[in-house]
Amino acid sequence: MKKKMLKNSVLLFLFASMMISCDKTQIFDEYHTIDDGWHRDSIITFNFEQKASKVPVNLFINVRNNDDYEFSNLFLIVKMEQPKGKIHIDTLEYQMANPDGTLMGEGWSDIKESKLWYKEKATFSETGNYKVSIQQAVRQTGKVTGVERLNGITEIGFRIESLEKK
Repeated sequence: MKKKMLKNSVLLFLFASMMISCDKTQIFDEYHTIDDGWHRDSIITFNFEQKASKVPVNLFINVRNNDDYEFSNLFLIVKMEQPKGKIHIDTLEYQMANPDGTLMGEGWSDIKESKLWYKEKATFSETGNYKVSIQQAVRQTGKVTGVERLNGITEIGFRIESLEKK
């Protein structure tokens, strides 16, 4: 199983590398690997420098998951901190599986990648360091406390795209 996952990870990395090299809209694109399940208290953070601009961009959360992901949806709490301290917090829900239980997303193996909308046509009002923090908030039906360790999510990414093709 681990050998198959390693092979699939290498293939996905090579494919992603080829796609990124051809990507003219990318402004920022970074991933963090999740080992041994995503703990409910674990917060994944992305830091990036941005100039103030009224030119709109699209923001995405990228999720790589495998067949160990047992839920049909994914709940995330996303916090964006601006350079001068203003904070925006969103609770987001994304569908991750089809009605028949098969995982949604792109990929030829048991690893799927989903490019999830975070903010469409967003602008940055301040110049400086921005911080985006992502925390999983999945709960089992009928339970109050969240899933302590969310299995099947292998990587979380954050991406900023220009609306113009360069």
